[in-house]
Amino acid sequence: MTTTLTTFQLSTGRLRPWREGDEESLSHHASNRHIWNNVRDFFPYPYTPRDAHSWVRSNKSYQQPNNLAIEIDGQAVGNVGFTVKDDIYRFNAEIGYWLSEDYWGRGIMTEALQVMTDYIFKNFQVNRLFACVLEGNIGSMRVLEAAGYQREAILRKAAIKNNQYLDEHIFALLRAEHQRQ
Repeated sequence: MTTTLTTFQLSTGRLRPWREGDEESLSHHASNRHIWNNVRDFFPYPYTPRDAHSWVRSNKSYQQPNNLAIEIDGQAVGNVGFTVKDDIYRFNAEIGYWLSEDYWGRGIMTEALQVMTDYIFKNFQVNRLFACVLEGNIGSMRVLEAAGYQREAILRKAAIKNNQYLDEHIFALLRAEHQRQ
């Protein structure tokens, strides 16, 4: 499988593998406190050119990438990716994403998530995809529901962000449910 097979056209832009040259737009769009407030702490803030270089370098060479850039007008403005779990959870994958605030509310992320979901179920031995959303991130919850994911659980005060305990909302989609969509 070549990386050209992991390029997907979207209504606005496309999903594609990360590549050299994405660093400037990545650091520009990712360095946003509103994004950082809704993602895990390993996502840096501020997001420096050095962080962008490291991310691109670590993601550009996979034959079957697990992170794809969301490209709009030639710029990398977001990411959608997944991590397959291990041990008894080895047929589960956690999906995550972010998008530049400049593009929020346009349906771009819902479409990108649907395309990535289809890519995962077609190419990986995954039975269940799930996403974890921090309390208050209503936009992300709507994206997941619009993409066919179901609200599965609320883990009460399970996460800490900005020195506050927050509920974590779990959304999931099973392979069989995806096939019926």
